[in-house]
Amino acid sequence: MIVEIDESKFGKRKYNVGRVVEGQWVFGGICRETKSTFLVPVEKRNKDTLLQIIKDKIEPGSIIISDCWKAYNCLQVEGYQHLTVNHSVNFVDPTTLAHTNTVERLWREVKLKVPLFGRRKKHFLGYLAHSMFVMAFEEDKRFHQFLLEVAALYNPLHPPHPQP
Repeated sequence: MIVEIDESKFGKRKYNVGRVVEGQWVFGGICRETKSTFLVPVEKRNKDTLLQIIKDKIEPGSIIISDCWKAYNCLQVEGYQHLTVNHSVNFVDPTTLAHTNTVERLWREVKLKVPLFGRRKKHFLGYLAHSMFVMAFEEDKRFHQFLLEVAALYNPLHPPHPQP
């Protein structure tokens, strides 16, 4: 499998000018073959934090494509094939033809689905889950899939026992 990974900051600009100052970092990836995604809010973008998520979400032996963030330097040693793109030089590596356009597009789609105004930090995981669900299912199949997911969690044939 080929998986593109990246991190992005969800936040707002002070007075709508300049760099993003406050917000939430999210680490994510997308599999090119299956289009399955993962989005994980992170406090730190260091090697330990990101490597644990990579091990949880990506099968060993997979090809991982990323930018040249230093936290990813250990991926070869951890059993992944690692290709990088140096975005300060080019957006497609001329030797390997590696690119991160798919994951960059993922960020664009997710950020369009997360509300700009009235956003609450306590609901941030819900915003990400909603984005992933909406992107995973076609519009005419979403409601049916939602009902299947609810039924899997709350089986009407076997209701939970009431607590005394």
